[in-house]
Amino acid sequence: MRSFLIIASALLAFGATMTLQSRTASAVVCADGVVRAGCAGPRGAVVVRKPIKVCKTTIVNGVKVRRCT
Repeated sequence: MRSFLIIASALLAFGATMTLQSRTASAVVCADGVVRAGCAGPRGAVVVRKPIKVCKTTIVNGVKVRRCT
């Protein structure tokens, strides 16, 4: 009976170790926001600022045209 309890407790400890073991992150997560875009991965994160778009309305040959840069 005692050997059965020792084997059962060893199997329980091994199973708990396998289920609770932490793993390293290998995925990359990216997000695109209004002001910034960025990605985060296992080696760090990168954030990029988006350029501000400037729109101007001009008249070309009598037609109102909106140009964004």
